[in-house]
Amino acid sequence: MLLLNSSRIVCSIRVLLHPNRQQSVFKAVTCSAHCMSTSFPKKDTWLSNMNLRAMGKGREIIYYTNQVNSPRNYCTAQVKLNCWSCKQPLDKTPAFFCLSCKVVQPPEEGISYFKIMDCDYTFTLDIQKLQKRYLQLQRSLHPDNFSQKSMKEQEYSEHQSALVNKAYRTLLKPLSRGLYMLELEGMRIEEGTDSGADSQFLMELMEINEALDEAQNPEEANKIGQDTKGKLADLTVQIDAALRKGELQTAKALLAQMKYFANIDEKVKEKLSEFM
Repeated sequence: MLLLNSSRIVCSIRVLLHPNRQQSVFKAVTCSAHCMSTSFPKKDTWLSNMNLRAMGKGREIIYYTNQVNSPRNYCTAQVKLNCWSCKQPLDKTPAFFCLSCKVVQPPEEGISYFKIMDCDYTFTLDIQKLQKRYLQLQRSLHPDNFSQKSMKEQEYSEHQSALVNKAYRTLLKPLSRGLYMLELEGMRIEEGTDSGADSQFLMELMEINEALDEAQNPEEANKIGQDTKGKLADLTVQIDAALRKGELQTAKALLAQMKYFANIDEKVKEKLSEFM
């Protein structure tokens, strides 16, 4: 038995989601250790031969712990998902279909939209790649393809298709994408709160809204729309820089501004429709 002085290892089963490592799993074994020293021999293993089995959403999950040969104070775990139908291992994450029996699989809980859409975890993601992935998944997962299949397969295809739709809509636009990235980091922008807005900024917004309300022709509304799009483009660059640096509070403040300008952009479209 391996003894660690002044240490305590706590193991629990919980959802693991860490976008920076680009991994999401249905459930995982996480281990944390509170140690006085971070120096361990290379051959040390915190946990060995640990094999936990759990049932969830109709498929078996087997947890295998890895050896830790690093001085870092945590241990990692690999998760093996099995097909709910043929029980064969699912090699991909996310696994939409079993490669062995070709049966559709249930959605994996806690998996990030970036992982679902096979996109890099970045604010300035490749939109063309996102759209291509969306069309590919919807062609294969659309419920109409499973009308002659079992009730379980029909149910799973509906859930998978809905999840893909939600992931696509969230990542498609900069505002919803940025807000989602903040959520993954444990931060939210509450609806209807202006407490963090600068008074000068709010005055600027008021003047823009008044000018839009008083616009007498499409040219005036278009001018406001172009200025707004320029503001949104500048904010996109600033938000991307803040997120890359890990400056989450700055990103949060900039995203709050983006919400206001995105709202004005929608009002411009409504105003233009009035002139048609």
